[in-house]
Amino acid sequence: MDNDDSHDYVVPESEGDLDTPDVRGYDFRDEFDFHEMLDSYASTGFQATQLAEAIDIAERMQEADATIYLTFTSNIISSGLREAVAYLVREGYVDVLITTSGSLTEDVIKTAKPFKMGDWDADEAALRERGINRLGNLFVPSDRYVWLEEYLYDFFDDFFAEEKVRTPTAFARELGETLDDEDSVLKQAADNDVPVYCPALTDAEVGNFLYYYRQGYDSDVGIEILDDYDSLIEDGLLADTTGLIAVGGGVPKHHAIMTNLFRGGADYVVYISTGMEGDGSLSGAPPNEAVSWGKIKEERANYTQVEAEATLVFPLLVAGAFKL
Repeated sequence: MDNDDSHDYVVPESEGDLDTPDVRGYDFRDEFDFHEMLDSYASTGFQATQLAEAIDIAERMQEADATIYLTFTSNIISSGLREAVAYLVREGYVDVLITTSGSLTEDVIKTAKPFKMGDWDADEAALRERGINRLGNLFVPSDRYVWLEEYLYDFFDDFFAEEKVRTPTAFARELGETLDDEDSVLKQAADNDVPVYCPALTDAEVGNFLYYYRQGYDSDVGIEILDDYDSLIEDGLLADTTGLIAVGGGVPKHHAIMTNLFRGGADYVVYISTGMEGDGSLSGAPPNEAVSWGKIKEERANYTQVEAEATLVFPLLVAGAFKL
């Protein structure tokens, strides 16, 4: 092998130039402009570019007057993202919420008693002795749940007074009507007629207290989920265009894409997720997998996934697509 051959292996020639933008980030030398910085994400690469795609798709959802579904897991409400979700509902940017029981639990608690900043490396046994529960680097004293139980028992008396079997959407709406906190997602949803779907309503303290209430006070009460599923499907069928922003995975994400299957798939989709595709879980499944099921329409430019932790990127998405 001569030197020319080895050189070709090390430095092969390119055929022509690529017709794509140059990789270039934000220039901090000039006066800072937040909007321009977000725009620069499109040519920054990696997950910044995915976030720029997400902002563009969320803007196109609004331009198309899409019915926008926002799905999220309870840790979103545990964190300071609760205020961002309440903002989207208050300002009329989202039409449907799908979430987990923990979101309802923690939204109600925060109307009266805040969660506190904590530490990832806390002494768990010591926390248990002090009656403090850890959510990542957030601390939630157990007295919050003692207060919640009393609050919900009073609510249950009224909620089940005339109808013994109710739906999760009715539960969320009427519970929201009792709250007096502008940052409450449930209050904003009730005030702005945005349905809150919670297909796994029993999977948190709300479920525990429903269990105790039925055991101790009224054995006839119950929660019916199929009526809500009917409504979610039928409302999707009536929508000309749908958009989906899924923050995290699990039941809320799948409920949105599954019910959009009945209308031939969602039109615009943004996922924010740290889930791994390799384990085959729904939480880690990217949007193109949902295309194979018919849950998302096949136009590639209409969906994207940001592989990042939500507290880092969801506020930027809200700012870029719904505020600026």
